[in-house]
Amino acid sequence: MSAPVQSGTSIAFRWGRHSLAEGLSSLLRTIVVALFLLTFVLQPFLIPSESMERTLLVGDFLLFNKQLYAPPGALSRWFMPYREVGRGDIVVFHHSKPKYLVKRVVGIPGDRLRIEDGRVLVNGVSLDEPYAAFEPAAPNTFRDNFPATVYTDPEVDPEWWKQMQNLVRNGELVIPKDQYFVLGDNRNHSKDSRFWGFVERDQIVARPLVIYFSLSRPSSTDVQQVADDRLGHDRELATKLTGFARWKRIFRVVH
Repeated sequence: MSAPVQSGTSIAFRWGRHSLAEGLSSLLRTIVVALFLLTFVLQPFLIPSESMERTLLVGDFLLFNKQLYAPPGALSRWFMPYREVGRGDIVVFHHSKPKYLVKRVVGIPGDRLRIEDGRVLVNGVSLDEPYAAFEPAAPNTFRDNFPATVYTDPEVDPEWWKQMQNLVRNGELVIPKDQYFVLGDNRNHSKDSRFWGFVERDQIVARPLVIYFSLSRPSSTDVQQVADDRLGHDRELATKLTGFARWKRIFRVVH
């Protein structure tokens, strides 16, 4: 007895239905993985100000790791990286306004910290800070020599000023338990722990991981930016089409 013969239309229909099911299943898996990464591991973040130049520029879009500093659970400790916040780390943390800020940790619990002429000293040793930028700015004794003995800057939080007086020993700020002292890399143009105080451990939510895109945005503080003065009107259209982004910064790992 011969086997029944299926028509080409029936085979094509089943094949098309099978392919559609596979495609939908693949799309669903991709969406689930993406949602997991964005919810528990990665999150996009846009740099809005110049306070972290030149490490991070205005217009940089970041992905940051939300699990690195999260307390490890019984399951997550086996497959998620985790470590304590360290000196030199760039961190994203909760702040009253705006909701999140990004700065660099220069002092951890137990450190004795002071700043002399803009130079950070921790436990009596000057930090090696190749990332720090010092763009021209008006002199500010409070900003450049910390902790100050006189309340001279109206932008300093008065509550922080009172707290600071109780934590200074021999001209050094002693950082309490579970508190961190953070600065912007653009030292002369950053409102940071010098002005409003410590970041608590439970405020720290993530660490920047990689720049996934960067829009070309002017900086109001970086006077070292050099304009492109080369001649060539034939390049004007190409420049307009490609100049909206900083292509060389894409996929740059953040340090």
